[in-house]
Amino acid sequence: MCCISSFYVFVTWSQIFTKPPCAFILFAYFFKIFFYFSGVGCNSVEKKIYVHLNYTFPCVRLLNATHQIGCQSSLSGNVGVLHELESEENLDWVLTSGPNPPYMVILESRLFTRSIMMKLKEGSGRVAGVVVVAPNINPPEGFSPHTACPNDNSGVYTENYDPTLAHCNATVWNPLGNGLAYEEFDFPIFSVKDDNDTRVIRQCYQDHNRRVNGSNPQFPLCAMQLRSSMSAVTNTATCKRRNDINFSLTPDRVCDELGDFNIWASSRPMNTTTKGHKEFESVVIAAARMDSRSFFFDIAPGAESTASGIVTLLAAAHALRRATQEAPPNRTILYTFFQGETFDYIGSSRMVYDMENNQFPLDLDNIHSVLEVSQVGLHSDSKLWLHSDPVSRKNSSVKEEVEKLVNGLKSASAGLNVSVDEPDVSQPLPPSSFQRFLLARPIPGVVIGNYRSSFTNRYYESMYDNAEYLNVSYPENMTSEEQLEHFPETVKTLTEVATLVARALYVQAGGNETQLANITADPQIVNQMLYSFLVRANNSWLQQLVPTDFTNHLADRPTNFYVGVIQYFSEPTTLVQYMLANMTGSVVNVTQEDCQNTLAPPLYTYMWVQGAAPPNSTEREGFCVRSTVHRSIAVSPAFELHEYTTSNYSTWTESVWKPITGRIFLVASHDLEMLTLGVGITVLLTSLVLTYVISSKADILFSSGREPTSATY
Repeated sequence: MCCISSFYVFVTWSQIFTKPPCAFILFAYFFKIFFYFSGVGCNSVEKKIYVHLNYTFPCVRLLNATHQIGCQSSLSGNVGVLHELESEENLDWVLTSGPNPPYMVILESRLFTRSIMMKLKEGSGRVAGVVVVAPNINPPEGFSPHTACPNDNSGVYTENYDPTLAHCNATVWNPLGNGLAYEEFDFPIFSVKDDNDTRVIRQCYQDHNRRVNGSNPQFPLCAMQLRSSMSAVTNTATCKRRNDINFSLTPDRVCDELGDFNIWASSRPMNTTTKGHKEFESVVIAAARMDSRSFFFDIAPGAESTASGIVTLLAAAHALRRATQEAPPNRTILYTFFQGETFDYIGSSRMVYDMENNQFPLDLDNIHSVLEVSQVGLHSDSKLWLHSDPVSRKNSSVKEEVEKLVNGLKSASAGLNVSVDEPDVSQPLPPSSFQRFLLARPIPGVVIGNYRSSFTNRYYESMYDNAEYLNVSYPENMTSEEQLEHFPETVKTLTEVATLVARALYVQAGGNETQLANITADPQIVNQMLYSFLVRANNSWLQQLVPTDFTNHLADRPTNFYVGVIQYFSEPTTLVQYMLANMTGSVVNVTQEDCQNTLAPPLYTYMWVQGAAPPNSTEREGFCVRSTVHRSIAVSPAFELHEYTTSNYSTWTESVWKPITGRIFLVASHDLEMLTLGVGITVLLTSLVLTYVISSKADILFSSGREPTSATY
């Protein structure tokens, strides 16, 4: 309670029990006014006690059909004495011998391993929480908190499809995956940057908690409080049932479905008001995923796992814009970007479900083939591999189309500094959106990636899968404008990959091969997209492509590729939507009002973007973009069907949480705390007794020698 509030209480009780004269009341109110205007309050005291952590990234709770994963604190937060872990051998102090448990463990990223974290989990009675210091450079040994077999049990390879290929029996795709992100911890785990906050934490530990010459540290000790209380528990079925309990008009939610929107566009306009099968319509799906994750909420850079595929497919769509308009191929190319694929293929399974139930402008019969762009960041010794499904290839017609697609990709690589090859034909598909289409029916398709039998990405689904790993770097002291014009080596390789994909798509769609020489990706576009996704979205190029009201959402940091919950549009979904519209659409000469309110035929979508400002002017010249870009819901069918325990679809939800905070402070010994409490109670009881005595004797104590009422003057 702050000083002002305490003084108000004191004055109020004084007035009630002692009935003071007017002079005392005026004196009391004078002090009220003095304290109010002098600004004395609890904030100034709190600042002297606590040091708040400004940049923290927590691990949060997620749930599915069977269990929960992630981390949480108690409702008021977990408090523990700080201890910096120097090595795994140093764990004994935390788990056994340390005299002042529970401990709040701070450790370097090199010690953030499954072995250490599981030991801390087993000794959770002495562990209040963990703080991981994120490094400024990536760990060279690699780190992946995802599973070794991503999306196991949610793809096509099950006991019913081909038992020998199920559960990564044939190949372990993510050999560095330790599964840490799928464990449950009953204490909070935060990541902090190696900055001023971290230096303050370490200095507090050095000054108060570090053992000197083997002796135990003396009080006061440096302690930390981490608060990340989660509302949902057990599993998705439980949290959804609690969501539905309606005791008030505005019931509190305890969890939200993971999901967002898929983004798709067609190379020629398509009537979106009619759903289901379209006669004489044959499409080639060009797909990429839009999401990633890491152990910590709000850190999902997804450079190689996600951004490389998005940038490649967007650049390919841009390269194909003129060719598909001047010499349209026989088939339509459908550019699709799926959201939520990390969590059991949310986006792709929903699109397949909608196609099967006539809730999409096409159905599965309209799909000719699929080309999916996976992780395509090329490092010094890597090349591209063309993955296909050995089971569906047993069908002669599917096998024929797959071979055509593979040969088209190999032919398209001629003259490019990109080599492509096929792995063993008996090898299964890697984790990919294409698997959800194969679950519905045998469809020809290829997944293109920079790995043969296991991921080359050493940081798959981790906070280290960033611009540094993809070699997107710029010389020091460059401005943002200069960086947008500078091409790192990765830009050149991804431009080559985008050209390869664009040419192969054109041939697969039935285009004339004589046009291939005119289909080339633009390296400047590739660089601008990589910069926007991996360095900072708030840049002059991207500002031109979005509406005015969205510019405030462009951040001075890399894009967070975490899917989020359906109540909020995720950052990558919106960025991909506007990028794709500007790269495949055209400018129409209409007013802003007509663009936003009037033009809405079923074949196109219209959006008004703010454009660039002319030289020597601050007023931007906006324009209207007409495109075939659309959004479709990317929420698991399980939630529409209310089947929260199904294994056929994703059932992932995210817990609702209370405010997430962290702070450090000094804590006294338990004996001193008890002594202070005892003294406080004694003072309180004494003051109550004195107040009672003074109140009962008020007429005597506060008598002013009044004259008799019968006195005359």
